[in-house]
Amino acid sequence: MKKLILLSAAFSIAFASCQNKQVENKDQKLSEQAIAIHDEIMPQISQFDKTTIKIDSIISNLATIKATKANLDTAKTRVDLTNLKDSIEDATDHMMTWMKDYDATNEDEAYQQKEVDKISAMKNQFDRVSEQIKTSLAAFN
Repeated sequence: MKKLILLSAAFSIAFASCQNKQVENKDQKLSEQAIAIHDEIMPQISQFDKTTIKIDSIISNLATIKATKANLDTAKTRVDLTNLKDSIEDATDHMMTWMKDYDATNEDEAYQQKEVDKISAMKNQFDRVSEQIKTSLAAFN
C-alpha cells in the first residue's frame, strides 16, 4: 500500500513538472518568436539611418535638383520627404523602445504573447516604411 501511495505521489509530481515545462516551453517559444521577428527587422535600422541622410541631402539640394527636373514640385517633394523621414524615425524609435522594455526572461505567457503581437505590428510598420522609401525615392536614384 505504501508503495502504491509513493508511486502515486511520484507520478503526481512528475505530471505537475511536465505541465510546468509545457507552460515554460510555450512562453519560451513565444519569446523565441519575438526575438526572431526582432532579428529579422533590426538590420533595416541601418538602412533607415542611411535613407534619412539621403532625404536630408535631397531636401537641402531641392533647388539644384529642380534645375535638372523641371517638372519637380519642390514644395510637395519637401513635404513628402519630411513625412517619410518622420515615418522612418517613428519606426526606429518604436524598435528602440521595444528593445529597452522587452524582458525575454519573463515567464508569463500573456506577457510574451503581447510582446509577439507588438513586434509583429512593428514588422508591419517596418514593411510599410520600406515600401514607402522605395516609392518616394525612386525618382532620386
